[in-house]
Amino acid sequence: MNALSASSAGSTSSRPDSKQHPVRQSYPSPRSNLINKLADEGAPGATKIIRPDIRKHRPAKTTQARQLRQNETEEEYHLWSDLRARRLNGYKFARQVPLGPFIVDFLCREARLVVEIDGFQHAESAADQSRTVWLNNNGYSVLRFWNHEISRERRSVLETILAALQGRIEFNAEQPSFYSPAEKR
Repeated sequence: MNALSASSAGSTSSRPDSKQHPVRQSYPSPRSNLINKLADEGAPGATKIIRPDIRKHRPAKTTQARQLRQNETEEEYHLWSDLRARRLNGYKFARQVPLGPFIVDFLCREARLVVEIDGFQHAESAADQSRTVWLNNNGYSVLRFWNHEISRERRSVLETILAALQGRIEFNAEQPSFYSPAEKR
């Protein structure tokens, strides 16, 4: 074997025209094109709309909601036993859900319905009224029940929730704190 054949047989060539290690040509990815287009948002004349995302993860609210789930009232426990696992005509509910700056007792995301259970401390509460207004403005309908209604008339409460889910309940100006529908958009 001669020197020329030995050197070409066992090693890779470092010549620039070598075919074994071709130079990759880089092409811009679709994502990098999108990033470059968005980079001009701050340019003069460009408008950027900033909307608060009510689904934004807030660790403090998540921790608070978790504590509320662990320390639920007796009425919340009983109503949750009827709403959980799609037991109310297949509607899915979650309990103690952070929603914007608030934590709601029960939420059906599909129907955008919030169910609140209130004790005597909530009677004519201005904070509850502003909370309801905020939820309505963000597309959520709100149903409120008293604790004693859950304890004594749970079947009626469930029928009322089902009526709201199916659109069979209307706003009553005489009892505005009972049911407050979402604002039409």
